[in-house]
Amino acid sequence: MTEQTLKQKIIVIVGPTASGKTSLAVSLGKDLKGEVISADSRQIYKYLDIGTAKITPEEMMGVPHHLIDNVLPEDTYTVTDWVSDTERLIAEIYARGNVPIIAGGTFLYIDTLLGKKVPARVPPNTELRAALEKKTNAELFALLKEKDPERARAIDKDNPRRLVRALEIIDALGEVPKVTHSDSPYDACIIGLAHDTETLKERIFTRLDERIDAGLVEETKNVLEKYVSEDRLNEIGLEYRIALEYIKRELSEEVMRKKLREKVWQYAKRQLTWLKKMENVHWHNPKEYGEILSEVRGFLGR
Repeated sequence: MTEQTLKQKIIVIVGPTASGKTSLAVSLGKDLKGEVISADSRQIYKYLDIGTAKITPEEMMGVPHHLIDNVLPEDTYTVTDWVSDTERLIAEIYARGNVPIIAGGTFLYIDTLLGKKVPARVPPNTELRAALEKKTNAELFALLKEKDPERARAIDKDNPRRLVRALEIIDALGEVPKVTHSDSPYDACIIGLAHDTETLKERIFTRLDERIDAGLVEETKNVLEKYVSEDRLNEIGLEYRIALEYIKRELSEEVMRKKLREKVWQYAKRQLTWLKKMENVHWHNPKEYGEILSEVRGFLGR
């Protein structure tokens, strides 16, 4: 028996936003007696439903889901928190005789769980942060692009918190952090969902329109009034940032929809850039469910 066969087997589903990860996870969960662990950095937060395209109880179709609606939006939930919670949940799911299925678009979480890590244990530098926070997002992004073009390609250039943190890490380490690998305790079957460019764009734009029509603006107002500051809302995600611009009458509804399409498509392209570097991904068209199920059953030895 090899070392690999002694590892716990997990299913991982990746793909860009709107590629169908959630529905595939539910289908596999029903057919394989699985439980889904969300790898989404925003769906962990309560009250952020429409803007994060959070799965509804009806859409879960009886398949247990974890790490959704666990944390208040004013609190911070880190990759370290997620890995710790996920390792605990995998053990509990195995103890119940079920299959752990990890699905989501926060690929840093997945990479870290599977042993691919970037050393970034850098304490906050208040003086540097104060200086950086005086710069615009464009200035921060230009600075990051100069110091670390690779990190710049994968980052949300409209998120000042992430831009500042990336520059803070680079400043502290004196060089661009190097990716390291450690042995993962899991044997992962990674299923990637692939669409042609036009199909993916259409799926993204259709889902955005549905989210706006479902009440994205109203949800943004509610979260802002009851739970978080504007600064915190801006950190949480671009959908809420742009909806806030509309609420403040800085954008018309037409321009809001157009800007959301542009920004979410840019985000999807950054996800695709990250996915190209992810190792051992088995790519499928989401319509090939029979092939996906057969591959996963073979991996599980069923």
